[in-house]
Amino acid sequence: MSRLSDRLCAALRAQLEGQHVRPPEGAAILWNAFMQLSRVRSSGPVGPNPIGFPEIAAWSSLMRMPLDPHHVEALTAMDRVWMEHAYRREERQRVSGTLSPAAFDAVLG
Repeated sequence: MSRLSDRLCAALRAQLEGQHVRPPEGAAILWNAFMQLSRVRSSGPVGPNPIGFPEIAAWSSLMRMPLDPHHVEALTAMDRVWMEHAYRREERQRVSGTLSPAAFDAVLG
């Protein structure tokens, strides 16, 4: 992973843990891109889906924001962090006996 990816992922982890963070210096465009992509991610029967390359390409095209391969690498690394956090939260809810809306929908459709 690149230094850019490392810094973005560390900031995202901190935000997901409830800390108030600012995007790393010089990475605000990628931070905002991830936030926009994450906000419109699809969801399946067991929870949220990862952001795919087609979604990243569509965002890049619509926003007229060309992305280099290392930018896409950073976005997918951030998405892995987000997905790990989301599924850990789902697992904690399942273990604690709390029925989440996603779990309810998965069972009863």
